[in-house]
Amino acid sequence: MTNAQWFLLVGSLLLAMGLTSSALKRLPVTSAIIYLAVGMLVGPTVLSLFHFNPLKESGLLEILTEAAALISLYAAGVKMPVPFSMARWRTPVLLAFVSMAITVGLVAVFAHYVLGLSLGAAILLGAIVAPTDPVLATEVQIRHPGDRDRLRFTLTCEAGMNDGSAFPFVMLGLGLLGLHELGEMGTRWLLVDVVWATAAGIALGAAAGSSLAHLAHRLRSRRSEHGLLDDFLGLGLIALVYGLSLLINAWGFLAVFFAAVALRQTERKLAGAGPDVPERLLAYDSPERDEDTPAATVSEGSLVFKEHLERLSEVVLILLIGGTLFVDSWSWRAVSLALFLFLVARPVSVFVGLAGTRTLWNAKALAGWFGVRGIGSLYYLMYAIQHGLPEKLALELIHMTLIVVTLSILCHGISVKPLMERFWSER
Repeated sequence: MTNAQWFLLVGSLLLAMGLTSSALKRLPVTSAIIYLAVGMLVGPTVLSLFHFNPLKESGLLEILTEAAALISLYAAGVKMPVPFSMARWRTPVLLAFVSMAITVGLVAVFAHYVLGLSLGAAILLGAIVAPTDPVLATEVQIRHPGDRDRLRFTLTCEAGMNDGSAFPFVMLGLGLLGLHELGEMGTRWLLVDVVWATAAGIALGAAAGSSLAHLAHRLRSRRSEHGLLDDFLGLGLIALVYGLSLLINAWGFLAVFFAAVALRQTERKLAGAGPDVPERLLAYDSPERDEDTPAATVSEGSLVFKEHLERLSEVVLILLIGGTLFVDSWSWRAVSLALFLFLVARPVSVFVGLAGTRTLWNAKALAGWFGVRGIGSLYYLMYAIQHGLPEKLALELIHMTLIVVTLSILCHGISVKPLMERFWSER
């Protein structure tokens, strides 16, 4: 496709989605399915107007997926309910670390013994497809900062954390393939990639988010002298935290998510808002906010812009996914991996990880089903390719990962609205 044709395609799609948004909300499908269908229509599956090659364009796709994930992680972080409490966060922490590790292990066993991959490749594949996605899971995410739904909070918070908590397993897989230094008996991997990178990412993010909140609050208290560009502040926080994470070998995805969480939590405390003050009253344009209501915040002011960027990245990346698929892409190996992940690995890991909690059975069942895979998986795959993954193995992992993501978009996109509505009606 020429540049002109690309502009026509994307422009027409955005106009159609914008003009029919109300009608589309009533359909039993998500917008991601529509983007995927358009991509497959113009791609090699049907019309063959274009074909996107992830192997040749792995560098570009790594940057695109990295940026999309970072924006989505920030948006998810600033929507976390206030105030923070370990009792509230226990369930998503278990899902993001314990259940995610179990998923990696189960997928690795399946890939090694059923699909015949080497141990390193099997662990790498497990790490690629294990994390849930904050970009494509919008239908099960927290809708706004004041959303108190426990299931939505759990799934959003889990997706915000496990995009970073999966990184040690990516490095373990690369190490077993001879592409990363693990150290004697894995000591370097354990101390640097697991302990240091995880703890440093969380600490760096919390410190940066809290510091920005204090600085913005001090400047905003003198409104006549200082005007703040909240969109720039949000983007600047993402870039600064992520850049520092790369410099100190910390997991940047974790750092950005916790920077957003700390920003929101600290701003709420500094504004003097107690837990009973509705989040909607903190918005700039709220007609209900008066002189006694806390002032607007950076997190609130930048959220809408980040969500718009998130939607645009979703359009572009899913169109590219559709443009990678051929009719013969649907091999039994890729489909069986997806079915094992959706029907066995994810549900088992959720029920095992939450075994000691008081989470209701139906909430566990929905959490076990709605482990949406997407942009994060593509980023990890491109990251591995850029770090020297052999071409033959890279092609095989690309093939299987794309089918997993595509089936996730279809299966989870079709089922999310009826299942979530049924869950709410039973409460």
